[in-house]
Amino acid sequence: MAARSQPRQAAYDAIVIGAGIQGSFAAYHLAQRHRDTLLLEQFILPHSRGSSHGQSRITRSAYARVPYARMMPDSFRLWQRLEAEAGTSLYRQTGLVVLGPVGDPELEGCRQSLGAAEFLDASALAQRFPSLRLRTGEVALWDGTGGVLFADRALRAVQDVFRRHGGTLRDGEKVLRIEPGAVLTVTTTAGVYRAPRLIIAAGAWTGALVAPLGLRLPLQPLRIDVCYWREKEPETASVGRAHPCFITLGLSQAPHGIYGLPSLEYPGLVKVCYHHGSPADPEERDRVPPDTPCPNVTLLRSFISSYLPGLEPQPAVVETCLYTNTPDEDFILDRHPKFSNIIIGAGFSGHGFKLAPVVGKLLCELSLGEEPSHSTAPFAIRRFPGVLRAAL
Repeated sequence: MAARSQPRQAAYDAIVIGAGIQGSFAAYHLAQRHRDTLLLEQFILPHSRGSSHGQSRITRSAYARVPYARMMPDSFRLWQRLEAEAGTSLYRQTGLVVLGPVGDPELEGCRQSLGAAEFLDASALAQRFPSLRLRTGEVALWDGTGGVLFADRALRAVQDVFRRHGGTLRDGEKVLRIEPGAVLTVTTTAGVYRAPRLIIAAGAWTGALVAPLGLRLPLQPLRIDVCYWREKEPETASVGRAHPCFITLGLSQAPHGIYGLPSLEYPGLVKVCYHHGSPADPEERDRVPPDTPCPNVTLLRSFISSYLPGLEPQPAVVETCLYTNTPDEDFILDRHPKFSNIIIGAGFSGHGFKLAPVVGKLLCELSLGEEPSHSTAPFAIRRFPGVLRAAL
């Protein structure tokens, strides 16, 4: 019988758990600061088990919440820097249309975030973008900076640059145990690693990782239906790059919002999704009983019939993704209340990808004990009562 290999043992300046887009950017910033950094991922890369896979994500300047609006210029700049470092294109500027009722507070917040913003009524919208419709009493806000981030390509790029700067990426290693201390110990299925600082950015698995550290974070993983809808006139697929992205705010029939991207991933198929899903265990997200109702797909079919009449009102492709939501849908970016050298980034609630370069920088700064370049007060753990309990 072959001798069993000894587990890896190594010391680093920093360890990051979770090689999705947030953890990868945190590791990237640490490596840029010449910190010897280990990035751990439980699945073999690339994989589609978390929240960072797929070909496309929306980016935009329009944000109703001020903290995110203030972070977006920095995010655009850092995405451009990564493009230059990686030597590849990660962003296509298509523009973005925000649809909502006249006078909606969130829509007004988006307008303020853009400064001099252009509103389009139903007639102007139909003339400029014939594929989109509005109902009576609704208006569209134009964000010319909006567009598509190429998600899989971006994740690969940030990991490649991280390794180029001396970082170590180990995939296929599930974390089994975290032992706090001035020097932390992280035990995985393949090794034992030590470092004076740790960043946990493990998406839907974050709650399970921090529970033994005395934290009960209010994180709810959701299974999201990612739907693609066929254009009725396939020839329009060739001009997909001229079509904008869109999001909805304040529509009574879609309280969590709907978003769409032009036909860039699959020829002739437009990505339109509901910004919400059903509670899921990340270990068993594919275990959906047969004949389970799909209320979100039904909602989308009704929306497409009214607002996107150029699409077939039946999805051609349905994929899945995970969101990890907080109760207020704001991020968690904070030190562990008891162990200050453990930093947690979680709860990105389906809108974190575009902000990952800034999130990674903030997690890096927190781990190094620096003043964060953006206020992290809105993302504090203690805004949720009762999260700290006796460590097991």
